[in-house]
Amino acid sequence: MISIVAVILFAIFSFSPMTHADTKIQRPNVSGQFYTAEPQELSAQIGEFLRQADIVPADRHIDIVIVPHAGYVYSGAVAAYGFKAASRNKYKTIVILAPSHYFGFDGISIGGQDGFQTPLGIVNVDQDFAKRLMAEDEKFYFAPEAFEREHSLEVEIPFLQKIFTGFKIVPVIMGQPGFTLLEKFAASLDKVIGSRSDVLIVVSTDLSHYHPDIKARAMDASAIKAIISLDAKTVWEGCRLRSAMEMCGFVPTTAVLLYARQRGLQHAQMLQYANSGDVTGDRDSVVGYTSVIIYGGSRQDDEKDSLSPAQRNRLIEIARQTMEEYVHSGKILEFRETDPRLSREEGAFVTIHGQGRLRGCIGNILGRGPLYLTVRDMAISAATKDPRFDPVQPGELNDLDIEVSVLSKPRAIQNVAEIILGKHGVIVSQGPWHQGIFLPQVATETGWSKEEFLNQLCAQKAGLARDAWKDPRTKIEIFTAQVFGEKDVQ
Repeated sequence: MISIVAVILFAIFSFSPMTHADTKIQRPNVSGQFYTAEPQELSAQIGEFLRQADIVPADRHIDIVIVPHAGYVYSGAVAAYGFKAASRNKYKTIVILAPSHYFGFDGISIGGQDGFQTPLGIVNVDQDFAKRLMAEDEKFYFAPEAFEREHSLEVEIPFLQKIFTGFKIVPVIMGQPGFTLLEKFAASLDKVIGSRSDVLIVVSTDLSHYHPDIKARAMDASAIKAIISLDAKTVWEGCRLRSAMEMCGFVPTTAVLLYARQRGLQHAQMLQYANSGDVTGDRDSVVGYTSVIIYGGSRQDDEKDSLSPAQRNRLIEIARQTMEEYVHSGKILEFRETDPRLSREEGAFVTIHGQGRLRGCIGNILGRGPLYLTVRDMAISAATKDPRFDPVQPGELNDLDIEVSVLSKPRAIQNVAEIILGKHGVIVSQGPWHQGIFLPQVATETGWSKEEFLNQLCAQKAGLARDAWKDPRTKIEIFTAQVFGEKDVQ
């Protein structure tokens, strides 16, 4: 009888989410459901996801990775992009920020466990880091209930185990705190990390849920645009209203964007986007997934190449004044700028939107003459010479928005793995008569995969076969762009 009771008790403690308080190892909640419970199979599956992720690991320090948390069959391939991008870095502490799907509370639960177990082994919790973070506010505490059924944090751990060694985690489940508490959390996280450069933050979120494919892609494009703009307020407000965008993890996403601003991180790149329909073929009701990285970049390079807010504002003024004068009178305004930065010979595009829709877009890849005059000339062309649209009329001017893209010098590549969606614009060409260009923001606005992005570029813009980018005769070049609009400089 005693042996039977002992077996029963052993079974209860072995399969409950938490073991006896003396050990405090968090057992997996969704092993065998969201991902396989067989260690070798799991390791091989993640390895294949990483192998197929069409990206070169970043040679810079990655501070933040935003990845999805659905079952691996649906979102594992997308998550692999973010994790692979950070794989060259060495981290001692990895903070995982995830939303609560099951336990309702208005605080932030920071793990008090000793470790988390997956089929790939146990990862220890950085208890010192966790305690220091909890000490920052009474709303930062360990709520075991938040971890009992939750999958959003757990599914990220096997990827970390596959890629990194010698690290500890800080597991954080976020309930429904207010924006002010998220600001406090961001400041506290920055304080605890201090000058350390061996900390990675992983944010777990999916995008829109259960909409038709076309609507989902539009909503997800809005969400991704806000994320890569590091716009915490837009993410927070847009997701709370559930009109323009959706993210089940919008709370941790808001928190990390606030942290990024607090930390002075300047760059965000979308690496991959897909939705469940890309796997199942069902386009009537899909869930969206993305991988995004956030990092600081080289401040010296930024200071040398980036346009200041005043310079961006001046280029927008030139574009607006030029367009209005030309549409009204047909006259081309003359400008004389003394700022050396605006006098560089650089390529630029001017894009015009009206009521949220494209109204014109014309550019010059390399630039001919000073940048400010290129912007002037492209403003006229975008307003009156884009063959896809009728010329802009005076009555439209007040309803139009102008966006300027200042381009870096294109460079040829041999492998499309070098293309980072959302960061790179791409030029494809075959001979003198077939050339097409997509600006970096096209990937963000459409939500296309890299393959679809290149297919559309070849077919739509270059007049080539959809898969011409695979042809060795096709020249592929990439460039970056500083993109800003009237709303950005106001």
